[in-house]
Amino acid sequence: MKTKLLSSVLFMALLLSSCATHKVERVSPDEAIDLSGRWNDTDSKMVADAMVEQVLSAAWITNFAKENEGKKPVVVVGLIYNKSHEHINAGTFIKDVERSFINSGRVRLVQAGDKREELRKERAAQQEFASMATAKEWGKELGADFMMNGDINSIVDTYKKERVNFYKTNLELTNIETNEVVWIGDKEIKKYINK
Repeated sequence: MKTKLLSSVLFMALLLSSCATHKVERVSPDEAIDLSGRWNDTDSKMVADAMVEQVLSAAWITNFAKENEGKKPVVVVGLIYNKSHEHINAGTFIKDVERSFINSGRVRLVQAGDKREELRKERAAQQEFASMATAKEWGKELGADFMMNGDINSIVDTYKKERVNFYKTNLELTNIETNEVVWIGDKEIKKYINK
């Protein structure tokens, strides 16, 4: 009985001491914090901004404007596959790329995939339930001129307590009408972790 009581007291003391050291602190979302060396929110934003800067400084955008009376190209961001060794939320990365495109003001962006289908369902519902004066018409969608696709890859090198995580993001932009690849770019990140 005494052993059981002593064990319970020791367990509670250990539990309370471990809880006492737990601290949560609010930090700025812009602050770069890298705890594990894995892909994180800072990497996603940094790579998205760099890739959009690359694509918007390439010749395809000037060529498009010359051939289309100065109009902005319409871009859709398609699938970006995670081929890395870890879980990377490709949806977050895609959203970061879309944000960078919109903030640049140099292209027009249209919805892709599930979001486009959701908009179409809403438009269909409006045909039945909204007044004719406010219902949005079919056949008025903005067709994309270009689609961006790509992948995120990684290589891990370890030795004893040291590890290097290497990430390479490859993106390409394709003319939807002609299937011509008009731009290919990449961005690399390398992280050294010493445990």
